[in-house]
Amino acid sequence: MVGGDLVRESARAGRVVLWEESARDGAQAKTLMTAGFRVRLAREQGRIFGADGPRHVVFAAGFPAVCGEEFEAVRRVAVEAEGAVSVAAVCRGTAADVRQALASVGGTAHARVMVVVPASEAMAQVMTHRAAREALEQGVALVKDAKDVDDRVAVDVCLADASRADHALMAAYAEALTGAGAGTVVLADTVGHQLPCDAAKMFTTVAAGAGEEAVLASHLHNDLGLGLANTLEALRAGARVVASSWLGIAERSGMVATEQLLFLLAHHPERAAQLLGTDSGAWWTAPDLTRLPGIARMVAEETGVPLSVTTPIVGTGVGTISTGTPFVHPRLFQPFDPRELLGIPPSVVLTHLASARVVKAVAARLGHDLDDAQAQAAMRWAKARAYRTGRAVVDDVAFGAYLDGLRTPVTGDR
Repeated sequence: MVGGDLVRESARAGRVVLWEESARDGAQAKTLMTAGFRVRLAREQGRIFGADGPRHVVFAAGFPAVCGEEFEAVRRVAVEAEGAVSVAAVCRGTAADVRQALASVGGTAHARVMVVVPASEAMAQVMTHRAAREALEQGVALVKDAKDVDDRVAVDVCLADASRADHALMAAYAEALTGAGAGTVVLADTVGHQLPCDAAKMFTTVAAGAGEEAVLASHLHNDLGLGLANTLEALRAGARVVASSWLGIAERSGMVATEQLLFLLAHHPERAAQLLGTDSGAWWTAPDLTRLPGIARMVAEETGVPLSVTTPIVGTGVGTISTGTPFVHPRLFQPFDPRELLGIPPSVVLTHLASARVVKAVAARLGHDLDDAQAQAAMRWAKARAYRTGRAVVDDVAFGAYLDGLRTPVTGDR
């Protein structure tokens, strides 16, 4: 590849590369990102790593074969997000689809195509009506053909249903695909079938048999709720290119969430080094984690996938306090400082669990200074309202109206 393959270079140097799937696999979660939003998202994700965005992010822009509009969306991302990230087009394992994918990203910097090839016998029969070995052999031929057509575009191969495929067969073809010019070979748990021990065994066994030149990547679904755990096992086994998706959106139950994976690998460098089993850093440029909440909100608004109170890292519950002891000792009740790492300030929320301290704090935020008796009365009112309405949170408007009837708000000299 002219100019070098930044993703291979990063992975072979022990750096982590995120293969972003929210615009591509996310579409199979019944979401549709406009072309303009894909461009914006790719740029924003690249900015997390500054000038090293193309070394740390592969943005799967879409599946050009879907329709003309999808082809144009992928093309726009390749052209307009050029230099911010490495942009990939995804395609089926046919010569026509590969050439179409090459056309959608060709002529832009750090462009890639990912060819999906079935690895298990069952998937090979369904997708190609061939045995797995024949489908994999065809994958090798497609890589060679793609490199002949445009050697400026990196070619990756995704081994679909790898979790149910023969490890030795995948190892042999990971080596063959790499020899043919593949940048990375992606092992996919297409149906979210694996347990962490299964993922560890798959990546360890295939890596051992694939040769030193092969760069393995992960694409692990979350149907059993184990996408993140399995991805960590892939990293522990030596994979450095890992697929994820903002808010975890992907087919069926989704896949590992980009914001969770990135935060986990970046917020505690010593722990990440222990996981990765290396003294070298995971990043060329340390990610700016304060960008995560804003990007997550963007994706939620575009796709209609909500941020909930229990969504890790970027959910509405992060940084909130509603009970007494956490109010007094907030650091004791959270694994990290949301303000310091994510730029999320603490927020005191009035609920049916409120202590007098919490009631006073919320009242002060609304401009009222309560004495102890008033705080006790306000606490009883808040609890009664919560149970009466069946809603835990007492909103500021209702509490403010109650306080206005209790006493006059504090003026400027108080």
